[in-house]
Amino acid sequence: MPPSRPGDTAAVVPAGRRTWWPVAAAMLAVAWGGNEFTPLLVMYREQGDMGPVTVDALLAVYVLGLVPALLLGGPLSDRFGRRPLLLPAAPVSALGSLVLALDPSSPVVLSIGRLLCGVALGLAMAVGSTWVTELSAATGDRAAGPRRGSLSLTTGFLAGAGVAAMLAQFAPWPTLLSYVLHAAGTLVAGVILLRVPETRPALPRDARAPLADDLRITAVRHPRFLRVVVPLAPWVFGCGGCAFAVLPSLLSDHVGGLPIAFAGMMAILALGCGIGIQVVARRIDTPASARASMVALVIVAAGMALAAWASGTLSLPVGIAAAVVLGLGYGLSLVAGLSEVARIAAPRQLAGLTAVFYSLTYVGFFVPMVLAWLADTWTYLEMFGFGTVAVLLCLTVVALSSRTAGPAGLRR
Repeated sequence: MPPSRPGDTAAVVPAGRRTWWPVAAAMLAVAWGGNEFTPLLVMYREQGDMGPVTVDALLAVYVLGLVPALLLGGPLSDRFGRRPLLLPAAPVSALGSLVLALDPSSPVVLSIGRLLCGVALGLAMAVGSTWVTELSAATGDRAAGPRRGSLSLTTGFLAGAGVAAMLAQFAPWPTLLSYVLHAAGTLVAGVILLRVPETRPALPRDARAPLADDLRITAVRHPRFLRVVVPLAPWVFGCGGCAFAVLPSLLSDHVGGLPIAFAGMMAILALGCGIGIQVVARRIDTPASARASMVALVIVAAGMALAAWASGTLSLPVGIAAAVVLGLGYGLSLVAGLSEVARIAAPRQLAGLTAVFYSLTYVGFFVPMVLAWLADTWTYLEMFGFGTVAVLLCLTVVALSSRTAGPAGLRR
Protein backbone atom coordinates (compact mmCIF):
# COMPACT_ATOMS: atom_id res chain seq x y z
CA MET A 1 0.00 0.00 0.00
CA PRO A 2 2.13 2.90 -1.25
CA PRO A 3 2.00 6.28 0.45
CA SER A 4 -0.14 8.89 -1.26
CA ARG A 5 1.55 12.00 0.12
CA PRO A 6 4.44 12.94 2.44
CA GLY A 7 4.10 11.46 5.88
CA ASP A 8 1.66 8.82 4.68
CA THR A 9 3.14 5.55 5.92
CA ALA A 10 1.64 2.20 6.75
CA ALA A 11 2.39 0.18 9.84
CA VAL A 12 4.24 -3.11 9.48
CA VAL A 13 1.84 -5.84 10.60
CA PRO A 14 3.37 -9.16 11.75
CA ALA A 15 2.86 -11.67 8.95
CA GLY A 16 1.18 -15.01 9.56
CA ARG A 17 -0.96 -13.78 12.45
CA ARG A 18 -4.72 -13.46 12.41
CA THR A 19 -4.46 -9.84 13.41
CA TRP A 20 -7.81 -9.03 11.82
CA TRP A 21 -9.82 -11.23 14.20
CA PRO A 22 -10.25 -8.68 17.05
CA VAL A 23 -11.44 -6.05 14.57
CA ALA A 24 -13.88 -8.56 13.08
CA ALA A 25 -15.12 -9.43 16.59
CA ALA A 26 -15.77 -5.76 17.37
CA MET A 27 -17.60 -5.34 14.06
CA LEU A 28 -19.71 -8.42 14.83
CA ALA A 29 -20.63 -7.12 18.28
CA VAL A 30 -21.60 -3.67 17.02
CA ALA A 31 -23.59 -5.14 14.11
CA TRP A 32 -25.38 -7.33 16.68
CA GLY A 33 -26.56 -4.16 18.39
CA GLY A 34 -27.60 -2.64 15.09
CA ASN A 35 -29.96 -5.50 14.20
CA GLU A 36 -31.27 -6.77 17.54
CA PHE A 37 -34.09 -4.25 17.29
CA THR A 38 -35.38 -5.59 13.95
CA PRO A 39 -37.22 -8.78 15.02
CA LEU A 40 -38.66 -6.91 18.00
CA LEU A 41 -40.68 -4.66 15.68
CA VAL A 42 -43.53 -7.14 15.99
CA MET A 43 -43.37 -6.87 19.79
CA TYR A 44 -43.44 -3.08 19.73
CA ARG A 45 -46.38 -3.13 17.29
CA GLU A 46 -48.32 -5.51 19.55
CA GLN A 47 -47.92 -3.16 22.51
CA GLY A 48 -50.32 -0.86 20.69
CA ASP A 49 -48.69 2.40 21.82
CA MET A 50 -47.19 3.19 18.41
CA GLY A 51 -48.56 2.92 14.88
CA PRO A 52 -46.90 0.82 12.16
CA VAL A 53 -45.32 3.83 10.43
CA THR A 54 -43.80 5.00 13.74
CA VAL A 55 -42.42 1.54 14.50
CA ASP A 56 -40.91 1.19 11.03
CA ALA A 57 -39.49 4.71 11.36
CA LEU A 58 -37.66 3.54 14.51
CA LEU A 59 -36.06 0.84 12.37
CA ALA A 60 -34.77 3.48 9.97
CA VAL A 61 -33.99 6.29 12.42
CA TYR A 62 -30.60 4.88 13.26
CA VAL A 63 -29.57 5.65 9.68
CA LEU A 64 -29.58 9.31 10.79
CA GLY A 65 -26.75 8.46 13.19
CA LEU A 66 -25.11 5.89 10.97
CA VAL A 67 -24.63 7.94 7.79
CA PRO A 68 -22.80 10.90 9.41
CA ALA A 69 -20.60 8.46 11.34
CA LEU A 70 -19.84 6.66 8.10
CA LEU A 71 -19.08 9.77 6.08
CA LEU A 72 -16.95 11.38 8.80
CA GLY A 73 -15.43 8.28 10.39
CA GLY A 74 -13.99 6.82 7.20
CA PRO A 75 -12.08 9.89 5.97
CA LEU A 76 -11.04 10.90 9.50
CA SER A 77 -9.56 7.44 10.05
CA ASP A 78 -7.47 8.02 6.92
CA ARG A 79 -6.16 11.15 8.63
CA PHE A 80 -5.84 10.11 12.29
CA GLY A 81 -5.59 6.31 12.09
CA ARG A 82 -8.00 3.40 12.33
CA ARG A 83 -7.83 2.67 16.06
CA PRO A 84 -8.82 6.13 17.41
CA LEU A 85 -11.93 6.15 15.23
CA LEU A 86 -13.02 2.55 15.87
CA LEU A 87 -12.41 2.37 19.62
CA PRO A 88 -15.49 4.48 20.54
CA ALA A 89 -17.82 2.21 18.53
CA ALA A 90 -18.15 -0.53 21.15
CA PRO A 91 -18.99 1.68 24.17
CA VAL A 92 -21.40 3.79 22.10
CA SER A 93 -23.14 0.63 20.88
CA ALA A 94 -23.41 -0.67 24.45
CA LEU A 95 -24.86 2.67 25.59
CA GLY A 96 -27.39 2.52 22.76
CA SER A 97 -28.62 -0.89 23.91
CA LEU A 98 -28.97 0.29 27.49
CA VAL A 99 -31.00 3.32 26.37
CA LEU A 100 -33.29 1.03 24.32
CA ALA A 101 -33.94 -0.96 27.48
CA LEU A 102 -35.04 2.10 29.50
CA ASP A 103 -38.57 2.68 28.17
CA PRO A 104 -40.05 0.40 25.46
CA SER A 105 -43.16 2.60 25.14
CA SER A 106 -41.39 5.89 24.40
CA PRO A 107 -40.61 6.68 20.75
CA VAL A 108 -38.22 9.41 21.92
CA VAL A 109 -36.16 7.09 24.13
CA LEU A 110 -36.15 4.37 21.49
CA SER A 111 -35.06 6.89 18.86
CA ILE A 112 -32.12 8.03 21.00
CA GLY A 113 -31.04 4.43 21.52
CA ARG A 114 -31.33 3.68 17.82
CA LEU A 115 -29.33 6.81 16.93
CA LEU A 116 -26.51 5.74 19.26
CA CYS A 117 -26.50 2.24 17.76
CA GLY A 118 -26.38 3.87 14.33
CA VAL A 119 -23.36 6.01 15.18
CA ALA A 120 -21.52 2.93 16.48
CA LEU A 121 -22.42 0.85 13.46
CA GLY A 122 -21.34 3.62 11.08
CA LEU A 123 -17.88 3.66 12.64
CA ALA A 124 -17.66 -0.13 12.61
CA MET A 125 -18.70 -0.41 8.97
CA ALA A 126 -16.47 2.32 7.52
CA VAL A 127 -13.40 2.04 9.74
CA GLY A 128 -13.66 -1.64 10.70
CA SER A 129 -14.15 -2.87 7.15
CA THR A 130 -11.16 -0.83 5.99
CA TRP A 131 -8.98 -1.98 8.89
CA VAL A 132 -9.80 -5.64 8.20
CA THR A 133 -8.98 -5.16 4.51
CA GLU A 134 -5.62 -3.56 5.33
CA LEU A 135 -4.72 -6.16 7.95
CA SER A 136 -5.55 -8.90 5.45
CA ALA A 137 -3.43 -7.19 2.77
CA ALA A 138 -0.51 -6.83 5.17
CA THR A 139 -0.50 -10.60 5.69
CA GLY A 140 -0.70 -11.35 1.96
CA ASP A 141 -4.44 -11.78 1.35
CA ARG A 142 -5.91 -8.44 0.27
CA ALA A 143 -8.73 -10.08 -1.74
CA ALA A 144 -10.06 -11.71 1.43
CA GLY A 145 -10.46 -8.38 3.23
CA PRO A 146 -13.85 -7.29 1.82
CA ARG A 147 -15.23 -10.80 2.33
CA ARG A 148 -14.03 -10.96 5.94
CA GLY A 149 -15.51 -7.55 6.69
CA SER A 150 -18.89 -8.37 5.18
CA LEU A 151 -19.00 -11.77 6.90
CA SER A 152 -18.29 -10.16 10.27
CA LEU A 153 -21.11 -7.68 9.80
CA THR A 154 -23.59 -10.22 8.49
CA THR A 155 -22.81 -12.69 11.28
CA GLY A 156 -23.40 -9.91 13.79
CA PHE A 157 -26.70 -8.96 12.15
CA LEU A 158 -27.79 -12.61 12.25
CA ALA A 159 -26.76 -13.18 15.86
CA GLY A 160 -28.39 -9.97 17.04
CA ALA A 161 -31.71 -10.74 15.35
CA GLY A 162 -31.77 -14.40 16.37
CA VAL A 163 -30.82 -13.99 20.03
CA ALA A 164 -33.07 -10.96 20.57
CA ALA A 165 -36.08 -12.71 19.02
CA MET A 166 -35.67 -15.93 21.00
CA LEU A 167 -35.15 -14.10 24.29
CA ALA A 168 -38.11 -11.79 23.68
CA GLN A 169 -40.39 -14.69 22.76
CA PHE A 170 -39.40 -17.26 25.37
CA ALA A 171 -37.34 -15.60 28.16
CA PRO A 172 -38.37 -13.19 30.91
CA TRP A 173 -38.00 -9.41 30.56
CA PRO A 174 -38.50 -9.35 26.77
CA THR A 175 -37.82 -5.63 26.44
CA LEU A 176 -34.69 -5.72 28.62
CA LEU A 177 -32.69 -8.94 28.64
CA SER A 178 -31.29 -9.01 25.09
CA TYR A 179 -30.14 -5.38 25.30
CA VAL A 180 -28.28 -5.88 28.57
CA LEU A 181 -26.53 -9.03 27.31
CA HIS A 182 -25.48 -7.23 24.16
CA ALA A 183 -24.06 -4.28 26.10
CA ALA A 184 -21.89 -6.59 28.23
CA GLY A 185 -20.55 -8.56 25.27
CA THR A 186 -19.81 -5.47 23.21
CA LEU A 187 -17.67 -3.92 25.92
CA VAL A 188 -15.55 -7.08 26.04
CA ALA A 189 -15.14 -7.00 22.25
CA GLY A 190 -14.06 -3.36 22.46
CA VAL A 191 -11.29 -4.10 24.95
CA ILE A 192 -9.51 -6.59 22.68
CA LEU A 193 -9.17 -3.93 19.97
CA LEU A 194 -6.38 -2.37 22.02
CA ARG A 195 -3.99 -5.13 20.94
CA VAL A 196 -4.48 -4.72 17.18
CA PRO A 197 -1.64 -3.04 15.24
CA GLU A 198 -2.40 0.22 13.50
CA THR A 199 -2.28 0.11 9.69
CA ARG A 200 -2.72 3.84 9.01
CA PRO A 201 -0.75 5.87 11.57
CA ALA A 202 -1.89 9.44 12.06
CA LEU A 203 -0.31 11.87 9.65
CA PRO A 204 2.15 14.36 11.14
CA ARG A 205 0.66 17.82 11.46
CA ASP A 206 2.91 19.26 8.76
CA ALA A 207 1.79 16.55 6.32
CA ARG A 208 -1.94 17.00 6.85
CA ALA A 209 -3.96 18.56 4.09
CA PRO A 210 -6.92 20.77 5.05
CA LEU A 211 -9.65 18.71 6.68
CA ALA A 212 -12.04 19.56 3.86
CA ASP A 213 -9.69 17.77 1.44
CA ASP A 214 -9.89 14.56 3.49
CA LEU A 215 -13.67 14.76 3.49
CA ARG A 216 -13.75 15.18 -0.30
CA ILE A 217 -13.90 11.65 -1.73
CA THR A 218 -12.94 12.18 -5.37
CA ALA A 219 -13.35 8.48 -6.16
CA VAL A 220 -17.15 8.87 -6.02
CA ARG A 221 -16.87 10.39 -9.51
CA HIS A 222 -15.23 7.28 -10.92
CA PRO A 223 -17.39 5.92 -13.80
CA ARG A 224 -17.42 2.42 -12.35
CA PHE A 225 -18.61 3.66 -8.97
CA LEU A 226 -21.40 5.70 -10.54
CA ARG A 227 -22.58 3.06 -13.00
CA VAL A 228 -22.01 -0.19 -11.11
CA VAL A 229 -21.81 0.49 -7.36
CA VAL A 230 -24.49 3.19 -7.04
CA PRO A 231 -27.29 1.21 -8.79
CA LEU A 232 -26.45 -1.83 -6.65
CA ALA A 233 -25.98 -0.29 -3.21
CA PRO A 234 -29.56 0.54 -2.07
CA TRP A 235 -30.69 -3.03 -2.73
CA VAL A 236 -28.27 -4.43 -0.13
CA PHE A 237 -30.48 -3.43 2.79
CA GLY A 238 -33.53 -2.81 0.64
CA CYS A 239 -33.94 -6.54 0.12
CA GLY A 240 -32.66 -7.28 3.63
CA GLY A 241 -35.27 -5.00 5.21
CA CYS A 242 -38.02 -6.62 3.16
CA ALA A 243 -36.89 -10.09 4.25
CA PHE A 244 -36.67 -9.55 8.01
CA ALA A 245 -38.95 -6.56 8.62
CA VAL A 246 -41.76 -6.34 6.05
CA LEU A 247 -42.53 -10.00 5.37
CA PRO A 248 -42.63 -11.08 9.06
CA SER A 249 -45.12 -8.29 9.75
CA LEU A 250 -47.35 -9.29 6.83
CA LEU A 251 -47.37 -12.96 7.85
CA SER A 252 -47.47 -12.55 11.65
CA ASP A 253 -51.15 -13.58 11.92
CA HIS A 254 -50.39 -16.97 10.36
CA VAL A 255 -47.60 -18.26 12.61
CA GLY A 256 -49.49 -19.78 15.52
CA GLY A 257 -48.97 -17.20 18.24
CA LEU A 258 -45.18 -16.94 17.88
CA PRO A 259 -44.76 -13.74 15.84
CA ILE A 260 -41.50 -12.60 17.46
CA ALA A 261 -39.86 -16.00 17.07
CA PHE A 262 -41.06 -16.11 13.46
CA ALA A 263 -39.56 -12.68 12.79
CA GLY A 264 -36.28 -13.88 14.27
CA MET A 265 -36.41 -17.07 12.22
CA MET A 266 -36.92 -15.06 9.03
CA ALA A 267 -33.95 -12.84 9.89
CA ILE A 268 -31.76 -15.85 10.71
CA LEU A 269 -32.79 -17.57 7.50
CA ALA A 270 -32.17 -14.52 5.30
CA LEU A 271 -28.88 -13.56 6.94
CA GLY A 272 -27.72 -17.18 7.11
CA CYS A 273 -28.21 -17.45 3.37
CA GLY A 274 -26.38 -14.14 3.04
CA ILE A 275 -23.42 -15.61 4.93
CA GLY A 276 -23.52 -18.75 2.82
CA ILE A 277 -23.29 -16.93 -0.49
CA GLN A 278 -20.54 -14.65 0.80
CA VAL A 279 -18.36 -17.70 1.40
CA VAL A 280 -18.49 -18.58 -2.32
CA ALA A 281 -18.65 -14.98 -3.59
CA ARG A 282 -14.98 -14.95 -4.63
CA ARG A 283 -15.80 -17.53 -7.28
CA ILE A 284 -18.42 -15.18 -8.72
CA ASP A 285 -16.62 -11.86 -8.37
CA THR A 286 -14.08 -10.87 -11.01
CA PRO A 287 -12.26 -7.59 -11.69
CA ALA A 288 -12.80 -8.13 -15.43
CA SER A 289 -16.51 -7.29 -15.24
CA ALA A 290 -19.39 -6.57 -12.89
CA ARG A 291 -20.47 -10.20 -12.89
CA ALA A 292 -21.01 -10.43 -9.12
CA SER A 293 -23.13 -7.27 -9.12
CA MET A 294 -25.26 -8.52 -12.01
CA VAL A 295 -25.81 -11.94 -10.43
CA ALA A 296 -26.73 -10.24 -7.17
CA LEU A 297 -29.34 -8.04 -8.84
CA VAL A 298 -30.85 -11.02 -10.66
CA ILE A 299 -31.25 -12.73 -7.29
CA VAL A 300 -32.74 -9.60 -5.71
CA ALA A 301 -35.27 -9.30 -8.55
CA ALA A 302 -36.30 -12.93 -8.03
CA GLY A 303 -36.65 -12.30 -4.29
CA MET A 304 -38.82 -9.24 -4.86
CA ALA A 305 -41.07 -11.23 -7.20
CA LEU A 306 -41.45 -13.94 -4.55
CA ALA A 307 -42.20 -11.29 -1.93
CA ALA A 308 -44.94 -9.92 -4.17
CA TRP A 309 -46.39 -13.43 -4.47
CA ALA A 310 -46.21 -13.95 -0.70
CA SER A 311 -47.87 -10.60 0.05
CA GLY A 312 -50.68 -11.38 -2.35
CA THR A 313 -51.37 -14.90 -1.07
CA LEU A 314 -50.12 -14.60 2.58
CA SER A 315 -48.51 -17.99 2.03
CA LEU A 316 -45.94 -18.96 4.67
CA PRO A 317 -43.93 -21.26 2.35
CA VAL A 318 -43.70 -18.56 -0.32
CA GLY A 319 -42.78 -15.95 2.28
CA ILE A 320 -40.02 -18.15 3.64
CA ALA A 321 -38.74 -18.80 0.10
CA ALA A 322 -38.73 -15.06 -0.52
CA ALA A 323 -36.65 -14.50 2.63
CA VAL A 324 -34.13 -17.10 1.46
CA VAL A 325 -33.73 -15.53 -1.98
CA LEU A 326 -33.63 -11.98 -0.65
CA GLY A 327 -30.97 -13.07 1.86
CA LEU A 328 -28.85 -14.45 -0.96
CA GLY A 329 -29.26 -11.19 -2.83
CA TYR A 330 -28.28 -9.20 0.27
CA GLY A 331 -25.12 -11.21 0.89
CA LEU A 332 -23.82 -11.17 -2.68
CA SER A 333 -24.70 -7.48 -3.17
CA LEU A 334 -22.71 -6.54 -0.07
CA VAL A 335 -19.58 -8.45 -1.11
CA ALA A 336 -19.84 -7.30 -4.73
CA GLY A 337 -20.07 -3.65 -3.70
CA LEU A 338 -17.20 -3.85 -1.22
CA SER A 339 -15.02 -5.63 -3.77
CA GLU A 340 -15.68 -2.95 -6.37
CA VAL A 341 -14.86 -0.24 -3.83
CA ALA A 342 -11.60 -1.96 -2.86
CA ARG A 343 -10.55 -2.01 -6.53
CA ILE A 344 -11.53 1.59 -7.23
CA ALA A 345 -10.18 3.44 -4.19
CA ALA A 346 -6.61 4.59 -3.67
CA PRO A 347 -5.19 3.65 -0.24
CA ARG A 348 -5.95 6.98 1.44
CA GLN A 349 -9.51 7.02 0.04
CA LEU A 350 -10.47 3.42 0.81
CA ALA A 351 -12.17 4.22 4.13
CA GLY A 352 -13.94 7.24 2.67
CA LEU A 353 -15.27 5.42 -0.39
CA THR A 354 -16.31 2.46 1.78
CA ALA A 355 -18.26 4.94 3.90
CA VAL A 356 -20.03 6.37 0.87
CA PHE A 357 -20.93 2.86 -0.32
CA TYR A 358 -22.37 1.87 3.05
CA SER A 359 -24.32 5.15 3.25
CA LEU A 360 -25.96 4.29 -0.06
CA THR A 361 -26.77 0.76 1.11
CA TYR A 362 -28.64 2.11 4.13
CA VAL A 363 -31.04 4.04 1.93
CA GLY A 364 -32.70 0.63 1.69
CA PHE A 365 -33.55 0.66 5.40
CA PHE A 366 -36.19 3.29 4.72
CA VAL A 367 -38.06 0.80 2.50
CA PRO A 368 -40.20 -0.73 5.32
CA MET A 369 -41.26 2.72 6.52
CA VAL A 370 -42.11 3.89 3.00
CA LEU A 371 -44.10 0.73 2.30
CA ALA A 372 -46.05 1.12 5.55
CA TRP A 373 -46.76 4.75 4.68
CA LEU A 374 -47.99 3.83 1.16
CA ALA A 375 -50.01 0.82 2.32
CA ASP A 376 -53.23 2.85 2.44
CA THR A 377 -52.84 3.67 -1.26
CA TRP A 378 -51.10 0.65 -2.78
CA THR A 379 -51.19 -3.03 -1.89
CA TYR A 380 -47.98 -4.76 -0.92
CA LEU A 381 -48.37 -6.90 -4.03
CA GLU A 382 -48.24 -3.77 -6.18
CA MET A 383 -45.34 -2.27 -4.24
CA PHE A 384 -43.22 -5.41 -4.42
CA GLY A 385 -44.07 -5.66 -8.12
CA PHE A 386 -42.83 -2.11 -8.62
CA GLY A 387 -39.68 -3.05 -6.68
CA THR A 388 -39.06 -5.97 -9.02
CA VAL A 389 -39.22 -3.67 -12.04
CA ALA A 390 -36.90 -1.15 -10.34
CA VAL A 391 -34.31 -3.86 -9.66
CA LEU A 392 -34.40 -4.95 -13.30
CA LEU A 393 -33.81 -1.35 -14.42
CA CYS A 394 -30.76 -1.15 -12.13
CA LEU A 395 -29.56 -4.48 -13.51
CA THR A 396 -29.76 -3.04 -17.03
CA VAL A 397 -27.61 -0.04 -16.04
CA VAL A 398 -25.00 -2.29 -14.42
CA ALA A 399 -24.96 -4.71 -17.36
CA LEU A 400 -24.42 -1.89 -19.86
CA SER A 401 -21.53 -0.58 -17.75
CA SER A 402 -20.12 -3.95 -16.71
CA ARG A 403 -16.73 -3.46 -18.32
CA THR A 404 -16.34 0.25 -17.61
CA ALA A 405 -12.62 0.97 -17.13
CA GLY A 406 -11.76 -2.69 -17.68
CA PRO A 407 -10.00 -5.03 -15.24
CA ALA A 408 -6.96 -2.77 -14.95
CA GLY A 409 -6.62 0.89 -14.21
CA LEU A 410 -9.67 1.12 -11.99
CA ARG A 411 -7.86 3.08 -9.31
CA ARG A 412 -7.41 6.70 -10.29
